[in-house]
Amino acid sequence: MFSAWNRRDRPPEEGAAAELQGFAVDKTFFSSLKGILLETELALTFIIFICFTASISAYMAAALLEFLITLTFLFFYATQYYQRFDQLNWPCLDFLRCLSAIIIFLVVSFAAVTSREGAAIAAFVFGIILVSVFAYDAFKIYRTEMAPRATQGTQQ
Repeated sequence: MFSAWNRRDRPPEEGAAAELQGFAVDKTFFSSLKGILLETELALTFIIFICFTASISAYMAAALLEFLITLTFLFFYATQYYQRFDQLNWPCLDFLRCLSAIIIFLVVSFAAVTSREGAAIAAFVFGIILVSVFAYDAFKIYRTEMAPRATQGTQQ
């Protein structure tokens, strides 16, 4: 006769323990260049979201969406969970994330500054700073991950 009490006293199966190890956080990632860039993008996106919430609520969805996407990438990279999805080209996805964020925040920042409210002007300033951070991140991704693959293909 098995009950819930008996199952609780048993040690966990090896499969369940191995699954939990997949979410172990690599603390050295947060101090790496990629980790610092993602943390900066996350913080600036949150600040812009707060500024848009205080002034023009029509543009806060773009900041919230980019915040969630950046948080997802930070989670995948910090836990190295992205390695389980080896069919996806993660450098290309990250590069496209940066490019789309650059376009979105340029458009939204310049559209928000036309309202001439204090929080909208602050969102514009933080948006331009965030665009430069995303551009640097896209440049680093292209330089370290995508450009070497393109030159390897031409040498064969």
